[in-house]
Amino acid sequence: MTNFIPIFPLNIVVYPDEQLNLHIFEPRYKQLIAECYESGREFGIPTVINNELQDFGTLVRITERSKLYESGEMDIKTRGEKVFRILQVIEEVPDKLYGGAIVNYPQTFEDAKPEVRRLLVAAVRELHRMLKVSKDFKKEDDDLRSYDLAHHVGLTLEEEYRLLNFLDERQRLEFLKQHISKVLPLVSEMEKLKEKIQLNGHFRNLGGLSPLSPQGGT
Repeated sequence: MTNFIPIFPLNIVVYPDEQLNLHIFEPRYKQLIAECYESGREFGIPTVINNELQDFGTLVRITERSKLYESGEMDIKTRGEKVFRILQVIEEVPDKLYGGAIVNYPQTFEDAKPEVRRLLVAAVRELHRMLKVSKDFKKEDDDLRSYDLAHHVGLTLEEEYRLLNFLDERQRLEFLKQHISKVLPLVSEMEKLKEKIQLNGHFRNLGGLSPLSPQGGT
């Protein structure tokens, strides 16, 4: 399926099912969001990296307009729908301040072995425990997907975008697994270093050499 969508490029990665809150203040995007809100139409958020528009993004739907300011600025809540790939950017749309794009929607595959998913979730929980971070995913662990975890494991923007490019859940889980396997040992070493630093300067019970036996005899 190929169609035209209005786009709102941002230097973030949005995933399907993700809930994202936005404050809209630029005139072109105030127009875009107002029209999408009134018509119930979706819009696209393609990722911008190093000031360059990337090919992949996520179609989102406005779920709530939380606040409308006198200036026309607004606070909205959105939810990610599905991944799209840009085929052509339309910089000027007749009678509109905003631009758009011709996109298609690559087929994605969501099947993955439950055991692989459970092991990854357990590793993420261990990472959060070590970092003393508490995360409420608002889902049961068995229902968590790669998209639910990706923002919570310390990926860079480029890495988050790379994950968006994977169309198979098995690939996405493996990517996160490899990332976690590198991060956990680093965090463990940092914790050991932290303990050593905290210990320095405190009273410690240190054992010395045992008394030396007298040398020789009478």
